[in-house]
Amino acid sequence: MLAHEVTGSSLFSGFRALGLYSNHLPHVLRYHARHREFYVTTAVGNRFHTYNVKKLGIIAVSNALPGDISCLAADRMLVFAAVGRDVYAFARNKEIVHHYSHAHASDVHLLLVLGDTLVSADHDGLLVVWDVPTQEEYLRLTFDPATFDLSALAHPSTYLNKVLLGSSQGALQLWNLKTNKLLYTFQGWSSGVTALQQSPAVDVMGVGLSSGRILLHDIRADKTLMSFSQDWGPVTTLSFRTDGPPIMAAGGPGGHMAFWDLESRRLVTQLRHAHRSAVAGATFLPSQQLLLTNGADNALKVWVFEQEGGVARLLRSRQGHSAPPTTIRHHGNAGRDILSAGQDGTLQSFSSVHERFNKSLGHGSANKKMTKKKGLKFEEILLPPITCFSSESAREGDWDGVVALHRGEAAARTWNYQRCTMGKHRLAPPADRLDNARLSNVHTTAVDITSCGNFVLIGWSSGHLDVYNLQSGIHRGHYGNPTAHVGAVRGVCVDGLNQRVFSVGADCLLRAWRFKTRSHDDPAHPPKLDSAPSMLRLHRDSGMLALALDDLTLVVIDTETGRVVRKFLGHSGKINDLTFSPDGRWLISASMDCTIRTWDLPSGWSNKSIYSLVSLRPLPADYQPVTVSLPGSSPSPDEEGHGESCVTLGDEDEDQMASACWDSQEQLERHLVTMTSLPESRWRNLFNLDVVKRRNQPQQPPQRPAAAPYFLPTVSGLQPSFQTPEAPVNQSKVLRLGAMAQKTAFSIALETALDDGDYVAPLALLKSLGPSAVDLELRGLSPDLGSSPQPSSASQLLVAFLQMLEAMLEERRDFDLAQAYLALLLKLYLRPLSADPLAVATLQRLLGRLETIWAELRVSFDQSLCLLTYTKTALL
Repeated sequence: MLAHEVTGSSLFSGFRALGLYSNHLPHVLRYHARHREFYVTTAVGNRFHTYNVKKLGIIAVSNALPGDISCLAADRMLVFAAVGRDVYAFARNKEIVHHYSHAHASDVHLLLVLGDTLVSADHDGLLVVWDVPTQEEYLRLTFDPATFDLSALAHPSTYLNKVLLGSSQGALQLWNLKTNKLLYTFQGWSSGVTALQQSPAVDVMGVGLSSGRILLHDIRADKTLMSFSQDWGPVTTLSFRTDGPPIMAAGGPGGHMAFWDLESRRLVTQLRHAHRSAVAGATFLPSQQLLLTNGADNALKVWVFEQEGGVARLLRSRQGHSAPPTTIRHHGNAGRDILSAGQDGTLQSFSSVHERFNKSLGHGSANKKMTKKKGLKFEEILLPPITCFSSESAREGDWDGVVALHRGEAAARTWNYQRCTMGKHRLAPPADRLDNARLSNVHTTAVDITSCGNFVLIGWSSGHLDVYNLQSGIHRGHYGNPTAHVGAVRGVCVDGLNQRVFSVGADCLLRAWRFKTRSHDDPAHPPKLDSAPSMLRLHRDSGMLALALDDLTLVVIDTETGRVVRKFLGHSGKINDLTFSPDGRWLISASMDCTIRTWDLPSGWSNKSIYSLVSLRPLPADYQPVTVSLPGSSPSPDEEGHGESCVTLGDEDEDQMASACWDSQEQLERHLVTMTSLPESRWRNLFNLDVVKRRNQPQQPPQRPAAAPYFLPTVSGLQPSFQTPEAPVNQSKVLRLGAMAQKTAFSIALETALDDGDYVAPLALLKSLGPSAVDLELRGLSPDLGSSPQPSSASQLLVAFLQMLEAMLEERRDFDLAQAYLALLLKLYLRPLSADPLAVATLQRLLGRLETIWAELRVSFDQSLCLLTYTKTALL
C-alpha cells in the first residue's frame, strides 16, 4: 500500500469511554500512609481505574495494555496487572515500570504480592515466583490440573515466606516459597475452593467453597472452627470486619451478600441485590465501619454499618450500565450530559466533562407504594427495559422532563432528571378509546417532548397518537379519527415552534398535523415512500426530516415543501438510530452492519466548502470501512495525533492543504481588498475618542499619594519599556532652533518616509499603538508644532501622513484601518489641509482611490446579498 493511501476514516476518532467503573475482577484496596487515605483499584478492560474511597473520585487511569486485564494485585507502591501470559507493574497508578514475561505458556489468572516477591499462576498449573525489582524468576512450581487445579492464593498472617494454595478439587497446600518446600496438605471438603481470606485471628483462614459453604479453619491445627452455608450458590468473596463487631461478609453470584456474627455463629442480616450480578470483591476497611464492594454489573459501592443489627446502608456508589445501552441522547443544549437507557432497565446520565457529574436515575418500578405495602419481591416490581425516551431541559426545574417507554408496557412513565428518580405520572391511553381486550395488546412505540417542555406526544402500536400535559399528566387530545395511522406509530416529532407534528407509521405514510387544532396538514403532493419507515428525526432549526426505511435506505425531506431532497444508500443491516449534527449539515446513522456512516447534506450554495478550505471528499460507493477498536476510559498518548484521513489525498494535495491551512498570508492577491488584522478596540473608536474620554472621566479628583514612589524613565508606546541610558557624546553648547521641537519616533519615521517614499516603518509603528497613543501622535502633526515657514499652510508631516494612507489604499491592505486614520485626521486638521494646495491635491487622489475600491466592494456585497437571498428562498 502506498504511503498516501488511506484505509480508514478519521472524521470521528475514539476519545473516551463513559460510564466504566468495574468488571468481574475483584478490586484491590491500598492505603497511602502519607495521604492517610484508602484507594481502590478496579479493572476496566485493558486499563484500571484508581479511586479514593472517601468520595469515590477518580484519581488516575492507567495507560492502555495490549489486552484485557485478567487479574489484579497491589502493594504499597506498585499495581500489578496480568494480561494474557505477561504481568505488568505500574507506578503512580499509570506508568508501566516492570514487565514480567517469557515464563507462562497459558494465561495468568492469579496474582499475589509478598514483599519484594510476586506470585503468578496460570491455567496450566504453573506457579512462578518473581523478584519484583530485578524482574527475574525466583522459583517455579508445577501442578497437575487434573489433581490440583489452582483456584485461589492467600498469604497467612505472620507466616513468613508462606503461601496457601487452594484448588478446584477442594484440597489446600501450604508452601514455603523461600525453601521450595511443601509444608502441609489439607484434604479439603470435597468442593472447590473459590475464596481464601485471612481472618482477624492468627492461624485462622476463611475458606469459601463452590458449594456455598463458608469455613473458618485453623491451619496450624488443621481444624475447622466454624461452618456456615449460603443458599445462593458459590462463595465469590469473603471479608472480616475489624472495627469491633466480629462480622464476616460473604458474596454470591446472584449479587446478594450475607453477614454472619462469629460470636453467636448465626446469620445477622442479608443484603439482597447489592449488585445486579455476581459480587466480585468485598473488603471491610481496616478499623472502619465501611464495606467496599464491586461487581460485574459495572458498579463500585461503599456501604456503611451505622444501624443496630448490622444492617448496611449504601453510602456512595459509582455505577454504569450492567447491560448494553439501547438508546442514548444528549440532554440539554450544552452537550455536556448524555442520557442513556440500557437493557438492564436503568436510566443513567453521563457527563462528557468529568465523571463526578455522572448520576444514575435508577431502575423503573411499577408501583413503589403498593410494593411496600404488599412486600413484593425485587424482581416483581421492576419495569422492563426502556426502549425509547425523550428529554427536554426547558422546564425540568418545575416538573418532570423525561418520558420513557418500556418494553411491552401500555403506559409511558415520567422521570425527573434533577431528583434522579421516577416521576409521578403514568401516561396511559384513555379508557374511552380502547376497550380492555384491545388495551391488553397495546404498547407504546414512539415519544417526543415539545421544545417548551410542556407537552409530550406518545404513539401506540394500535396507531393512536395522543398528546399529554407534562405538568399535570392530563390527556389533552389525539390526532386522527380514530387513529393517526393504520398500524403501529413508528415515530413522532414536533417542530421548534409547536406548530406542526410529524408522524410515521407501519402504513408507509408520513403525515403532518397542526399541533393546536390536531388537524391534517399534509402537503398537496405528499412524499412517496418506497418502504415503511422505522424511525424519524427532525432537525428543528433547519426543518429537515430524516427517515430510516425498512429497505435500509435513508430519506431526507424538507418539511416546508414536503419534497424528498436527499436519499442515501449503503447500509447492509437494520438501521438502529440516526441523528443530525448541531448545524444540520451532517446526518449520522448507526446500523446492525457494525458501521456508523456520516452523510453530508450541503444546502445548495450556502455550503462551507464554497468559502473555506474543506479536506473532505466523498467515499466511493464500494468503499468498505475498516474495523475500529472501541475507545478506552481515557485517550492513550500513543494514539493521539496518529489518526487517518477520511479521504484519499495525494502528496501534492496534502502539501497544498497544509500550506493553505498554516501559512496564512497578509494578502492573497493584489487585486483583492484586505481588512486589517488588528483588534477593533485599536481603531474603531478613534473618531469618537473624545466622547469615550468624557464618559470615562473619574467622578472624584485624583488624590495625591502620601509618599510619591520612585519611577524609572520609560519609553512611550503600547508595550511599556524602560529607557536605556545613552552614552555621553561631545555636544556643542550652541542650541539649534530646530532642537526645540519635540519629535516622537513616529514623526521621525514619517519624515524619513517622506524622502524615500517607503511608508512601511511609520505604519508599523502606528499599528503598535493604542487608540489614545494614536490620537496623541496625530495631534503632534499640527502645523503649529512643526517647522513650516508659512503658518497658513499645512505641515509637511500632514502631507506625509496623507501619502502614507494613499500607499495603503494603493496596496489594498488595511482598508478599514485606513478609513479610521483618515477620519481622525480630517476631524483634527480639516481647515489647515483645505488651505494647502499640495494637501488638497493629495486628498483628491486619495478620494479617487477610495471611490474605486468602494465601487468594487459594493458590487461584491450586492452579489453576495443576492445569492444569500436566493439560497434562503430556493429549494434544495
